[in-house]
Amino acid sequence: MAPAGFLARFLVAWPESTMGTRMFTPPPDGWPALAGFNARLTAILNRPAPVDDNGVLTPAMLTLAPDAKQAWVTFHDAIEGELANGGELFDLRDVGSKAADNVARLAALFHVFAGSIGPIDFECIESAVQIITWHLTEAKRFLGELAMPPEVANPMRLESWLLDWCRREGADKVPTREVQRNGPGGLRDKAVIADAVKELAELGRARMVADGKKRLIQIHPELLVAAS
Repeated sequence: MAPAGFLARFLVAWPESTMGTRMFTPPPDGWPALAGFNARLTAILNRPAPVDDNGVLTPAMLTLAPDAKQAWVTFHDAIEGELANGGELFDLRDVGSKAADNVARLAALFHVFAGSIGPIDFECIESAVQIITWHLTEAKRFLGELAMPPEVANPMRLESWLLDWCRREGADKVPTREVQRNGPGGLRDKAVIADAVKELAELGRARMVADGKKRLIQIHPELLVAAS
């Protein structure tokens, strides 16, 4: 089930792990972009808060430039269409219904950070749309997998992990003990692994083989070629 209410307000991201590829590289002499970012944040935080004589916050009301508003409306309507039955975001209606609002919020942050004067411009909206669209894709990928029954999700997760391991190690077989030690969370129990491999075997994508006393999972060669 997709999250509702509070959780749906988050910008979901589920990056792939880089463990096993994080080779040491010397740090750069400086981080000028980061230094500039920190300096700008400090300046904003040190700015006196706008309050009236009664101590009540009176923040400025930001508006959208005409072309920015049109871009926002276009995004809003495109997302709204995907929330309908059969749409790409039908199963993520709680997340999708907040996407346009999040574009406006993010564009406002870009506007303030840049120190711009006047209405929020088209470039801020365009940048916000790109970022929110990426997060919608991540939400669909992540929450879609959570909504899958284990008998469907586990083989998919195991196959993805096996392919990554084989690419990294230059192999076509993975010891089951390696999966038990370092495999995906929830997929390290021997019985769970066996069930997932059985499903992959029925699909012709992987199979269990023996090498003496060792048990290994062999990936179909064509999958390795496609993944390389």
